[in-house]
Amino acid sequence: MAIQPDTKEVFIQGVTLEGRTFRPSDWAERLAGVMSQFRPGGAQPGSHLSYSPWCIPTTMGGIKCVVVHRDLHDYEPMAWDFVLNFARDNHLQVVEACLLPDA
Repeated sequence: MAIQPDTKEVFIQGVTLEGRTFRPSDWAERLAGVMSQFRPGGAQPGSHLSYSPWCIPTTMGGIKCVVVHRDLHDYEPMAWDFVLNFARDNHLQVVEACLLPDA
């Protein structure tokens, strides 16, 4: 899975390449929780209690997703590789995109 170098965000979707819903149902929160230490300024006391702004679980169109920002790669390339390898190993759909602010 080659991500273009100018891509700002990727969406890891909770749907496999075969079209099945990925389980467990809280996979997105778990993945984002593991990545919570990777954040601007590094891990701080209590930072494990919130998600990193670079790895955010969400739901789009009824599908669980994790939005991963390119800044994660710039801060810690191994963390970026971890989330993309998670998606690849679990056959999850990955879409290059950018999240637009709410109106």
